[in-house]
Parts: sequence; structure tokens; C-alpha cells
Amino acid sequence: MAEGKISSANYTDMTNQVENYESDASTSTSEIEFQDTEWDTNFGIYNDVPLLKALIDRKAIWTVGKGFKVKNAKQKSRLDKIRGNGFDTFNIILQNAVRVYTISEAGFFAEIMKTKQGELLNLKPLNPSMMKIIADAKGIIIRFEQWDTTSKLHEWKPEDMFFLPYNRIADSIHGQSTVKRLKTATEAYKEAKGDMRTLFHRYVKPLIISIVDTDDTTEIAEYKQKLDKSVALGENMVVPKGTLDSMEKISIPEHSTLDPLPWIAHLEREFLIAEGVPAVLVGSGEARDTEAEAKVLYLAFQQLIEWNQMFIEEQCKAQLGIEIELEFPASLEPDVQENESKSRDMNNQEQGIGKSNGGTKK
Repeated sequence: MAEGKISSANYTDMTNQVENYESDASTSTSEIEFQDTEWDTNFGIYNDVPLLKALIDRKAIWTVGKGFKVKNAKQKSRLDKIRGNGFDTFNIILQNAVRVYTISEAGFFAEIMKTKQGELLNLKPLNPSMMKIIADAKGIIIRFEQWDTTSKLHEWKPEDMFFLPYNRIADSIHGQSTVKRLKTATEAYKEAKGDMRTLFHRYVKPLIISIVDTDDTTEIAEYKQKLDKSVALGENMVVPKGTLDSMEKISIPEHSTLDPLPWIAHLEREFLIAEGVPAVLVGSGEARDTEAEAKVLYLAFQQLIEWNQMFIEEQCKAQLGIEIELEFPASLEPDVQENESKSRDMNNQEQGIGKSNGGTKK
């Protein structure tokens, strides 16, 4: 056995184990490209975590609101004829766009189909995981490419693609995924839910430890099979005298483990904060939330929705040459302003009464 000496201690080499982050513009080639290779993972998280899915869906529904409005009758007629994959409408495509650009690290892609005269004919949504964004060395997008696993299927010029990169940062040529930055929180959320499921299951069906008077593997296997079937059927089990020394049920005592509910609530709050959706809108508001607090949260949510609406409206004008307006479904701003006005009037009246009493008091 080797003699232990403190001089034999050494350090690890983590520098070569951790990849350095590089931005899109750090490549030395004449072109920069980006493809969302994490779409399947992020889309899976969106489907697996009900609360996260609900808040993204609410954001999409509220952003489209009551539907688009267009002042130009010819442009409205053109948008009313858009069918996407054959069964879409323009409103549904916009709702799809909000979901996709919130989930995807790239953004939302839709092929712009035009008539021979160059007028908008259709918008066909595309799978973001198959799309490559290609920019020149200066970061200007010069084309879009559609790829399967190994080969290029199609190529588009920038003017033939409706592209919505959400929350683009600095000189990045793609958007930012809300789901990606919540990946750790969603994993912890699913783990906590799974632990809770096991915990409650052990209350109802505790583990059973049997001490049998045999070491014959065949007899033990037969006993195990009968015991499992007895538990599954919820029936009692009778064994011959002298063949079973003891049987013990191992269940999880109440209050014997860490309560996971506050942890789950904390993670849910993290989801809500990520997109600014009030808990009451996804059905998870708490009873202690006051009406005033709910209104403030709703007004903050309204700013988020109106920003998304402005983003889509500006991109429709810039890329499609069509001016649309998305109306916010229901604003609480007038109600809040009215309540504030009433509160000020009451305060003024109370101060006025106080002064009057103070003047006559001897």
C-alpha cells in the first residue's frame, strides 16, 4: 500500500473540459450560419410541463387578441385568403408564430408565396429545426436554407421568408428561447412532481419485506410472483406455517420528508416571471392575492402583450408590406385610473375634513 503524503495532491484540468462560449460572429469564415438544433428538446419541455405550456399558449392567444385589423380593404382581402398549410388562417398563423418564436432559439419561419405580379399569396409555416440562417461576414442575413439530416432541400432569398427572431440580442442573427433558459427549472419541476407521485403512491401501497424460511431461488421466485399478484389484486395472502418468518410493511410516515410543495410553487413562479404572465391567467393564482395586486400584475402583462403585438405589426409592415393592427383583448387601465382618481378624491376629502375640524377645535 502506497504511503499517503500531502505532496502527492494535484489539481484537475477543468480548462480543457469546459467549452468556451462563442457568439455567431466569432467565426473566421466569410459566412455565419445558425440552426436551432435544440428545437426538439425545447418543444418536448413545452409539452411536458403543463404550466409552461399554458403560459406560452396564453401569451400567444392574448397577443393575437381579437384578431388582426387592416384599414386597406384590398390588403384585408389578401390576408383573408391566406391558408398556410391549407387549413390555417392569418390569425392562426400569427398565434403559431408567437408559440414558435417563444420556444425556438432561432425564431419563426414562414415561406412567403407570391403571385406572378409579386402580390402576397400565402404564408407557409416551416419547421424551425430544419432551417439554417445564413449571414455574411458583417452579420447581414443573405439567405435561408432548409436541411434534413444530411442534405439541403431548399433555399430562399431574405425577401421570400417571413422571419420573426424574438428577443434578438446584439449582432446575433437569431432569437432567444424562453424555454431554453428555463431548462434547469423545468427539469427540477418534473423531478419534484415525480418524487411527489412516488411519495403518495407509497402511502397507498407501501413496500413489503418478507423474511422466508428458505434460500431456494425457485421457491422465492414463486412466492414473489404470488405476493405481487396479491398486492395487485388487493387480496389477502395465506402461507403455510413455518415457511414465512415475518412480513413487514415499509411506508413513508406523514411529515417524515421535506415538503416539496413550496419548491414546486417556487419553480412555477419562475416560469411565470420568465414571460410575465400573471398566475391568475393560467389558473394558479393564490387566494391571498388582492384585487389591487392582480390589477398591477395584469397591467404589467398588458405591456408584454402590447410589445409582442408591436413586434409582429412592425415585421408585417417591413417584410410583407402590410399594415395590420392587433387589438389588446381587454384593458384594465381605464378601471385602474378610475380607482386611483376615486382614491385621490377620498384622500383629499379626508384631509379637508381634518383641516376643518382642526380649525374649529379649541
